[in-house]
Amino acid sequence: MVASAQTKALPQLGKASLQEVLAALTPEEKVKLVIGMGFYPSGFPEGVLPPGNPGDREVPEKVPGAAGRTHAIPRLGIPSLTLSDGPAGVRIDPIRGKDSTKTYYATAFPVATLLASSWDTTLVRKVGAAFGSEVRDFGIDVLLAPGMNIHRNPLGGRNFEYYSEDPVVTGNIAAAFVNGVESNGVGTSIKHFAVNNQEFNRMQLNSKVSERTLREIYLKGFQLAVKKSQPWTVMSSYNKVNGTYTSESKDLLTTLLRQEWGFKGLVMTDWYGGKDAVAQLQAGNDLMMPGTYAQTQAILAALKSGQLTTAQLDTNVLRVLALVLQSPTFKGVKYTSQPALKANATVARQAAAEGMVLLRNEGKALPLAAGRKVAAFGNTSYSLVAGGTGSGDVNKAYTTAIAQGLTSAGFAMNEPLTQAYGQYLKGEKAKLPKTKGLLDPAPVIAEMPVEASLLQQQAQAADVALITIGRSAGEGGDRKVENDFTLTAAEQTLLKQVSAAFHAQGKKVVVVLNVGGVTEVASWRDQADAILLAWQPGQEGGNAVADVLSGKVNPSGKLATTFPVAYKDVPFSGNFPGKELPSTNKAAGNALMGAPSENTYEEGIYVGYRYYNTFKVKPAYEFGYGLSYTTFSYGNLKLGSPSFAGKMTATITVTNNGPTPGKEVVQLYVSAPASRLDKPESELRAFAKTNLLQPGQSQTLTFNLTAADLASFDTPSSAWVVAPGAYTVRVGASCLNIKQTAKFEVPKELIVEKSRKLLAPQEQFADLKPTAQR
Repeated sequence: MVASAQTKALPQLGKASLQEVLAALTPEEKVKLVIGMGFYPSGFPEGVLPPGNPGDREVPEKVPGAAGRTHAIPRLGIPSLTLSDGPAGVRIDPIRGKDSTKTYYATAFPVATLLASSWDTTLVRKVGAAFGSEVRDFGIDVLLAPGMNIHRNPLGGRNFEYYSEDPVVTGNIAAAFVNGVESNGVGTSIKHFAVNNQEFNRMQLNSKVSERTLREIYLKGFQLAVKKSQPWTVMSSYNKVNGTYTSESKDLLTTLLRQEWGFKGLVMTDWYGGKDAVAQLQAGNDLMMPGTYAQTQAILAALKSGQLTTAQLDTNVLRVLALVLQSPTFKGVKYTSQPALKANATVARQAAAEGMVLLRNEGKALPLAAGRKVAAFGNTSYSLVAGGTGSGDVNKAYTTAIAQGLTSAGFAMNEPLTQAYGQYLKGEKAKLPKTKGLLDPAPVIAEMPVEASLLQQQAQAADVALITIGRSAGEGGDRKVENDFTLTAAEQTLLKQVSAAFHAQGKKVVVVLNVGGVTEVASWRDQADAILLAWQPGQEGGNAVADVLSGKVNPSGKLATTFPVAYKDVPFSGNFPGKELPSTNKAAGNALMGAPSENTYEEGIYVGYRYYNTFKVKPAYEFGYGLSYTTFSYGNLKLGSPSFAGKMTATITVTNNGPTPGKEVVQLYVSAPASRLDKPESELRAFAKTNLLQPGQSQTLTFNLTAADLASFDTPSSAWVVAPGAYTVRVGASCLNIKQTAKFEVPKELIVEKSRKLLAPQEQFADLKPTAQR
């Protein structure tokens, strides 16, 4: 009876105050709350991953295949939370233990780069809402997404998980996604905070970057997402920034994120990120994921020695408890493990079609007339790359191939060609290894050689040729220039032979790019009449491609990342992804951790179109570019005032002048006057997508500019500053296709926000200047 009374007297989370619950926790329990329960994925040999705490592995998982869990403290009413990967769909195990009678699938949505290419925050919020419903329905508490790192270089291995080369696109699209997911009462974790722009030795890479570049390019998107969506959690990145691991940087996680930006939530590490668990807690990194026994021992020892104060640990614990209180698990939300897969597939298909970018359409090759006979070439016409590998992979029920989507749309596929590819792919897939580890790259099947007789038969029998070029990449490695950024020799041969055969018959050739990142197109695009950039469009990709090719959906996607003419045109391309440092410690590098390395961000703020426009380097397809089956005119750009007084409105009217209903992405760039700070030729400051405009229909869009939108970071004064002088507003269909301009004056210098020196480089180095000769 006495023991029962004592149990009843214990404070319970949600019933007692947080301070009462905190007071009832033992030091060991507090440490448990800031250390995850370990990670035990299939595909990793025993001993490769650091061990979790004793006994944790034996605790049954609520959601098998989820990426991580927090510890429960049952006596105080504190449950365990479940965290799951999923930038493009919830990633869990399809088969659960001995229960092989049921398979648990999730929807594979389009990858992040495609979503950003829609430039449609309403659509992305809709995708997030569908995505979040699956997180909730599987009993998961926090989705480890979205990824928000900048497309600094086309070879970044995880670029498909990220949105754009521009922070305004990144921040606004991410906020829409977060708001959609979290509308289901589940959490997100925006990642990887920050400057994680390559996979090369990512756990020991020091990113050397100026403070201005950090704030204007690599942190700005995160800042926008925090202010517009207040995500439940932030995930710190693996790398160092200017000599300090991000998960151990108080500048980054406390001074900037919490004090300057007003972030209210919890910060967790990336899996096994950082080196010093005590320094991580002191920096404001509240949760070590997935959690190791060594971290537990280190924190307990630091508590005992006084290196870590109880007050600091309590601060971290309170943030974990606040997260638990928000969670569906704590609230007792019922879950079915039966998401609305059919309804969500419809959302995935719509989003995929809306984010595809029509790069080329000579002679109105597209849309294809109904009932056309299509000869589909290329392995990925029959085996779609729905998404990337690694933690970005999704266990989906099916993937609709492009040939399958075209057949469903009423196009006639030539049977001999379809059979030839079917037999070839079946035989080649049978040769692939049976098991695949989490970080193993997707196996590549060499392009099927097409016999001359079959090709000639196709050119005579079919109405149009379709060639699909596929690429996959993923966590753990960056892409290569040869045979990845560029076409392989087999792909070049296929393209040359097919285009020659079909053009000889007066027939069109359409290329579909089923890729996760930017590829080289300039050397071969003249062989194609039309090029559709389908990205990695998720499980409904084949249907979505057919929707666009048929004209059922008028393409309205625009590039959120630049396609350069050649890889050498990328600023400081030869320095990517970095260099390994000499190390006297032979154990400093291993397969998981990598080797000590560094990468200097010499291009400074001149990333993507900021570089190409300012230094007059012509791209293959510029930032913001994308064609439509209709045409739009822009008229009547009006500014709210000729002089800026803290805010400014700009209105523009867009009219569909063509024959087909369509949507237009309207982009507002600002060019600043010359000042003591170097500035890009122009910078995106706002964007919007019109409604579906009928032929002849117009829509007036209004953009609001604030002083923060115009400001640059002045490092010597640690302040965001708007320089005085004449500013030009440029509104257009891409960063180069400007339709209307207007000017306004800033009468005097404005100090928007003061800061203090943060994240400063260990050594001074000069950012790229517009006057530099290259």
